[in-house]
Amino acid sequence: MLILLPPSETKRDGGAGDPLALGTLSFGQLTPVRRSVLRAVAALSRNREASIRALKLGPKQAGEVDRNRAISKAPTMAALERYTGVLYDALDAPALSAGQRAFANENVAVHSALLGLVAAGDDIPAYRLSFDSRLSLAAGVPTLKKQWAPAVAQVLADRVGLILDLRSEGYAALGPTPARDHVHYIRVLARDASGNVRALNHFNKQAKGLFTRAIIEAGVDFATTDELLDWARDEGYDLSVAADGGELELVVPEVAGEPGKLMAVLR
Repeated sequence: MLILLPPSETKRDGGAGDPLALGTLSFGQLTPVRRSVLRAVAALSRNREASIRALKLGPKQAGEVDRNRAISKAPTMAALERYTGVLYDALDAPALSAGQRAFANENVAVHSALLGLVAAGDDIPAYRLSFDSRLSLAAGVPTLKKQWAPAVAQVLADRVGLILDLRSEGYAALGPTPARDHVHYIRVLARDASGNVRALNHFNKQAKGLFTRAIIEAGVDFATTDELLDWARDEGYDLSVAADGGELELVVPEVAGEPGKLMAVLR
């Protein structure tokens, strides 16, 4: 099984790991593209104004350019702890046990715009780069989509078993999943008190984080869609195959108020 997560714009600083070493990262097939993107980011970061434009940074975000300048020498930490924000706060990686961390490292990957797919436990530096960052304007290289999509798509095509895609659509475009059985994009929906179902907006990321955390805690390497659906039903999750037969729909009760209420509902 492989759970695909989106990255987050926000990241923790620092880390206790050695500087980035591409040879230590999972999905080694992506190394050539990683080198190309890292070179482009390094070239771009030498021009602060061009970086601010390409990375779409606001007046108070100029420090992100310094992060990119330091990528090759910066300390690293596990990817699942590097990223912050709603999804990763809900997943709460620092609270995982050693066994749960090992399971996540085998079965969870984050799709970084800088490094492509990285395993949950891969050590990565802090950086600033989004799926729609336009490195080509300053560095003369192909777009991130043109670089990543073929390489990541091949990695995913070679992966056997269940694949659950929780990425945003922008990151999914950087590495399309194969069209085969047991590969699903998960869409989070909300059901209101009247039974009407709609897209879950504000708490969408939190629901994905909580659901991923639940699978990690279960520690089961689901091989098929049916195995996942059986587990979800037993755990009280409203998870089903969409009418088109491809996506999975995770439906949660619509909850007004603070995010903690959704956490209580999902757990």
